[in-house]
Amino acid sequence: MSSRLEPAPSVLYVVGTPIGHLGDLSPRARSVLKKVSIIACEDTRHSGQLLNQIKVEAPLISFHKHNTQNRLPKLLDVLKQGQSLALISDAGLPGISDPGQELVSAAREAGHDVICIPGPCAAITALVSSGLPTKRFCFEGFLPAKSKERKQRLKIVTSEERTTIIYESPHRLVKLLEELVQLCGKERPLQVARELTKQYEEQIGRTTEEVLKYFLTQKPIGECTLVLGGAPVKTQEKFNDSQMLNEMLALIANGASASESARELANRTGHSRRLLYSLLHQKEITTESN
Repeated sequence: MSSRLEPAPSVLYVVGTPIGHLGDLSPRARSVLKKVSIIACEDTRHSGQLLNQIKVEAPLISFHKHNTQNRLPKLLDVLKQGQSLALISDAGLPGISDPGQELVSAAREAGHDVICIPGPCAAITALVSSGLPTKRFCFEGFLPAKSKERKQRLKIVTSEERTTIIYESPHRLVKLLEELVQLCGKERPLQVARELTKQYEEQIGRTTEEVLKYFLTQKPIGECTLVLGGAPVKTQEKFNDSQMLNEMLALIANGASASESARELANRTGHSRRLLYSLLHQKEITTESN
C-alpha cells in the first residue's frame, strides 16, 4: 500500500464516480475530491449535484468534447503551478468515450504524474452481468452518426468474433437494434443494460430479435449499454492440392482472374495465395510440356 499523501502537488487524478448508486463512490475517491485543488468535469451543473452531496467545495472547471483544445492549456497550467487536479466525468471512469484521454496524454507529455482512482464503469458492469463470454471482448463505445462511417463500422463490429460492448443514446437505440438484426440475424446473443446500479436497473433480452421487440413497445430511457455476442467462428474448408487447383480452375472458367480465384480460395481455406499461385503455375507447366 502506498504511503504517499493524496492529493499530491502537480498530479492529475483520474477519479471514477458512480454511474448511478452514490454508495459506489470509494472512500479514496471521496477523499481526493474533497482535498484536490481543482476539479475538471464534463458538466459543472451535473457534477455539482454529486459534489454537493458529498460536501466537496473545490472549484469546478468544465472540460468536454466541445472545449477540449481551449481548456487543455489552462488545465496543464494548473499542474505547472503545483496545484493538484482531479478529472471526473458525468458518470463512471473518465477517459472512456469522453475527452479524458487527451488530458491524460497531455499531462504525461508535460512530465506530470497521472494517477487513476478506480471506480465504476458502465461497459464492464454490463459485460460481467450479461452472461456472455468475457475472456476476450472489445469496447466500441458510441458508433459514428454519419451514414457511411456507421455502415463501415457496423460491418466490422458484427463480424467480430469477440463479445463487443457498445454505447447508445435512447433516441437512436431502436435504429441500432434494427441494424443489428439486419446484419447479424435474429438469433445473435444480445443484452441491453440501462439505469445500471440504480433502483430501476434493467438488463433486457437474450437475442437481437427479442431486444428489438421489447424496445418497439417500450420507449428507451437513459443511456444504454449493449453487450453483443461474437460472430460465429468461421470454419475453413480443407482441400488437398488437387481439390484447390480444381476449385481455382472452376472460378477462372466462370470469369474470375487468376488473382481473384487465388484470393477467394485463400479466404476460404486459410492457405497462402503464394501456394495457390504455385499450383496454377505447375498446371501451366504440365499443360505446356504435354
